[in-house]
Amino acid sequence: MEVQAGASEVAAPSAVRVVLGRAAVQIIADAAGVDLLHIKGEVVDVRLNPTPMPGSDIDALVRPEHVKRLDEALRCHGWKLYSSFTYGSPFEHAQTYLHDLWGYFDLHRLFPGVYRSPDEAFDLMWHGRQRIHLAGADGFVPGVTMQATVLILNSARSGQTDAVRKWVGDPGLDQRDIDQHVSDLHAQVAYAAATGRLAEFRHEPEYLLWRTVTTGGSRAAEWWGRIRAARSPVDRIRIALRAPLVNTEQLSHVLGRQPSRIDVAAALVRRGGEAVRELLTLRRKGRDGDTT
Repeated sequence: MEVQAGASEVAAPSAVRVVLGRAAVQIIADAAGVDLLHIKGEVVDVRLNPTPMPGSDIDALVRPEHVKRLDEALRCHGWKLYSSFTYGSPFEHAQTYLHDLWGYFDLHRLFPGVYRSPDEAFDLMWHGRQRIHLAGADGFVPGVTMQATVLILNSARSGQTDAVRKWVGDPGLDQRDIDQHVSDLHAQVAYAAATGRLAEFRHEPEYLLWRTVTTGGSRAAEWWGRIRAARSPVDRIRIALRAPLVNTEQLSHVLGRQPSRIDVAAALVRRGGEAVRELLTLRRKGRDGDTT
C-alpha cells in the first residue's frame, strides 16, 4: 500500500498509532465475532526479529467468510475505505482502511503467492496460531514457522535475496518445516521468486505475474500475468475486461477529490497512449530478437 502524503492528520507518532490501532482493530473484530491473525510488524515473533518495530500500517489476515462482517464493523467505528480488493494490488489480496486517529489498516483476505483456496489456507494458519498480548486486547498470530513462511513470501515482492537466511537460517528454524508449509499453501512459485529460482517455474500459470512483480515490466505484461494466474475462467474474463479501465481509487488519491467524468476520460486517454507505447516497444524488441 502506498501512503499518500497528507492523507491523514494524525498527531500521534506512527509507531504509537500502529500499536494502539492494532488493538483497536482486534477489539472490533472480537465484538463482531471475527477470526483474525495479525501479521508483520511488531507482532512478529522475537525469534524471527529480535527487535520488532511497528511498520507504517496494521496488517491482519481475516477468515474469508468473516471479511464482510469485519468490513461493516470497521465502517461503524470510523474506518473509511481507502482502496478496495479490486484496485489494491495485482493480487487483489488486501483492502485498505484509513482512520483519522489510528491511520491505515490492511485487511488481507488471502496472502500473495498462496494458491490454496483462501478458506483452506486460513484454516492451516489458524490451526497453529499463537496468542499474543496487544495494547489492551489479546489476539493471535500464526505459529513461528508459518510466520517465517509468510515473511519469505512477502519478501518476494520487495526483491529481497536473503529471505531464507534472514527468516530461517539466523533464527535456527528447520527448513523442512518451511518447505512443508510452502507445499501445504501451494506457494511454490512465490517461494521460488523469493529464493532466486523463479525460472524453474516458467511453465506455471502464475510465473509471468511473479516475474513482472519481482523484476519489473510493462503494465501490459502485468495484466497479462494477472489473467494467466487467475484461478478460474470467470476470473480471467473479469480481469481482462477491467484491464483497460481507469483505477478511479488511485486517481482520487492523486487529485485529492472524487474524479469527475472529465478526469476519468483524460486518464483513460493517457492510459491508452501508454498501452500503445508499450505495445510498440514489445514489437520492436521482438524484431530485434530481445526476449527478456
